[in-house]
Amino acid sequence: MERNPNAISRIGLKTTLVGILISALLALIKGLGGVFGHSYALIADAIESGADVLTSALLWAGLRWSSRPPDENHPYGHGKIEDLVAVGIAIALTIAGGIIIRDSIDHILVPHKTPAPFTLFILVFVVLTKEALYRYVMKTGNEINSSAVKADAFHHRSDAITSIAAFIGISIALIGGEGFEIADDFAALLAAGIILFNAYKITRSSVRELLDEAIEPEFRNEVIRLAEAVPEVLRVERCHSRKMGTAFHIDMHIWIDGELTVTEGHDITHKVKERLFRSYYEILDVHIHIEPSKERNVKMTEL
Repeated sequence: MERNPNAISRIGLKTTLVGILISALLALIKGLGGVFGHSYALIADAIESGADVLTSALLWAGLRWSSRPPDENHPYGHGKIEDLVAVGIAIALTIAGGIIIRDSIDHILVPHKTPAPFTLFILVFVVLTKEALYRYVMKTGNEINSSAVKADAFHHRSDAITSIAAFIGISIALIGGEGFEIADDFAALLAAGIILFNAYKITRSSVRELLDEAIEPEFRNEVIRLAEAVPEVLRVERCHSRKMGTAFHIDMHIWIDGELTVTEGHDITHKVKERLFRSYYEILDVHIHIEPSKERNVKMTEL
């Protein structure tokens, strides 16, 4: 009855590899554009894209590790590594944001050249590419229900936002002329603030999963409803879960007729599992404890 998460992980690995290749190319384009176009906002954007490459590589390694089957030391599998990777992504984002803030302040205090107009064309290309990549990765993250893949998607979105901030700053510097060069650096500061905020959101979500915080009430209620829809199940007394990477493990206590045989009780648990598996692909396994009841008409008396 247990499910193999390898197929899900392969989808995440493919998406992550695409993100690594595109982010590496964009980091190179922005870095060269920032150096030759005298734009620190664009250089800061290149740093953010470089962080994308690093964190996506961490995610790729994490997804490969998390797809390993359960073993004696990890009976629930290795899915939690994805949350640890997501925290690592948030840390990398925080470091990148701190570097950008430090260097932006230095550039504000030291006069520099006005950015070149061609940097705006680079940023338009970057924004469109990164937004498309965000949607692609987030779609995959939602499909496989992976917090790490979703964190990687937010990383691409933050890169697109920093590019928009850089575009605005460079535009102000070009339109304003002499004396407005620092608009480029203030844009980099704004980008750093956005990066730090995204790091906070990623950390909060991942830590909640690492601490096995209760699942959403709607999902829990639907799991209970599906279990109680099995005719032989009189009531679901308890329902808990833990999220392991892209999958859920469900623990529940169900009441059945106490006069039934062990074999009949065993068959009922399989009916419950099969119903849940058919309804939610992300449920990896269901652990069921049977409670015997002498009240055969419990469901009728509650109606």
